[in-house]
Amino acid sequence: MTSPSVPSEKGAEVGRRIGVGLMYGLWKPRVLGAWKVPATGPLIFAVNHSHNIDGPMVMGVAPRPTHFLIKKEAFVGPLDPFLTAIGQVKVDRDTTDRTAIGRALGVLEAGGVLGIFPEGTRGEGDFAALRAGLAYFALRSGAPIVPVAVLGSSERRGRLMKGLPPLRSRVDVVFGEPFEAGDGSGRRTRKALDEATERIQKQLTAHLEHARRQTGRRPGPGV
Repeated sequence: MTSPSVPSEKGAEVGRRIGVGLMYGLWKPRVLGAWKVPATGPLIFAVNHSHNIDGPMVMGVAPRPTHFLIKKEAFVGPLDPFLTAIGQVKVDRDTTDRTAIGRALGVLEAGGVLGIFPEGTRGEGDFAALRAGLAYFALRSGAPIVPVAVLGSSERRGRLMKGLPPLRSRVDVVFGEPFEAGDGSGRRTRKALDEATERIQKQLTAHLEHARRQTGRRPGPGV
């Protein structure tokens, strides 16, 4: 049985450059804490998710190319080959997608950056309910987690494009300090996974609160 192919690192860098042009061309990203992101080695970005532009925004402003786990429903029409070409990972959220898991672990084994929305789906973006996937990848790979808060992407709707933030509006992206999900024991049991998920949620929630204070953003609908 062949192992799943590892998403292209060069493709992810192309995606990052495209993201730079689009995100800075359409909005006014303010990036804080990017210096905290380790320059090399496997890494997981844990990103809150309240709007569809959150992933592309992080791809465009992050200091390293990022391979996001993206729901298979987004891979439609011409977006399918495009997202694959820029190193993104298609995942079926309704089953245990072993191909996606293998590709995501391959990214980390190769020393790349894996982007995850730990809430599993777009919502309030407050890290209130986490799925176990983030803890699994962190424990399995040993990669540190960098919390990422995207604020302002869903506060208002644009006039020209109703589904997007107003053009040239400010969107804040705040990177936090890297942390380890495990307790140092190396355990990967169900209990260890649950404990890691709880530990991660506390770290992500604390980072989000810090990011809101730092940016002056107030909690509210879709924030």
